[in-house]
Amino acid sequence: MLALHPRNRLKTSREIESLDLPNCRLIKGIEAGSEDIDILPNGLAFFSVGLKFPGLHSFAPDKPGGILMMDLKEENPRALELRISRGFNLASFNPHGISTFIDTDDTVYLFVVNHPEFRNTVEIFKFEEEDNSLLHLKTIKHELLPSVNDIVAVGPAHFYATNDHYFSDTFLKYLETYLNLHWTNVVYYSPNEVKVVAEGFDTANGINISPDKKYIYVADILAHEIHVLEKHPNMNLTHLKVLELDTLVDNLSIDPSSGDILVGCHPNGQKLLVYDPNNPPSSEVLRIQNILSEKPTVTTVYANNGSVLQGSSVASVYDRKLLIGTLYHRALYCEL
Repeated sequence: MLALHPRNRLKTSREIESLDLPNCRLIKGIEAGSEDIDILPNGLAFFSVGLKFPGLHSFAPDKPGGILMMDLKEENPRALELRISRGFNLASFNPHGISTFIDTDDTVYLFVVNHPEFRNTVEIFKFEEEDNSLLHLKTIKHELLPSVNDIVAVGPAHFYATNDHYFSDTFLKYLETYLNLHWTNVVYYSPNEVKVVAEGFDTANGINISPDKKYIYVADILAHEIHVLEKHPNMNLTHLKVLELDTLVDNLSIDPSSGDILVGCHPNGQKLLVYDPNNPPSSEVLRIQNILSEKPTVTTVYANNGSVLQGSSVASVYDRKLLIGTLYHRALYCEL
């Protein structure tokens, strides 16, 4: 079924040289993926762990997903699983993209793309810092959110989300990718209005917002591109520019100190989708400086052939500490 992906979109022949960092360790307690990571301004990092998908490798197929937290201000930070309030279905929790929002009263909201029984919902939680727990507030389902991948929160119940397929049916998804329809999109959701605000992507994936809140960045994974969209007061988006890269771009994070974009990438998509422990998927993290300029600077922050870290999907930085998460493998903590 995966032969349907045209080879050049998956970069099937690409191999990479490792560019390892000196002060790194694998994070204890993350064994089966940490697909997305979001860090609060105070150094608390949230990890979305245990994502499962039909046809996707999993090291813990029977264990539900969860949300872990790590305090990067600590000398030797550890990842702790956050308790989730009663009444939320933990057994079917299958978290994907995540995003935090801090309200004017300092309430912290965590938005989580969830695929219970491979369906599509967005869960909104309130983070209770005093007892390291999440209070579930709301489950959002909508016909314009058929195949949600990632999310960026812009209000207490307001967000932009990417759909990585137009269809929700598994067979139609394969067909759509094979036919290269470019039907995937970005949707704006609020309690009063839900609308498609950008479309025509091959496979819209990671999404984030610039520090000044003027621009939305979207990763198109199978087109190997990052799109820059201008955000308007009515929340509509207009296409500004596209940056072409030589790798499958997954999640996008913003370095709060510089505004640079950190990208978790898959150098070879075939290895990611058809898992072989003897030839595992590699990892790659890129930093993009001055994306709005004529010639943005793209540098490799980290690269590994899969011997340490397999299938990097996200990289987030806080105060010279770098976290790298993966689609279904481990997670790495580095001091830069």
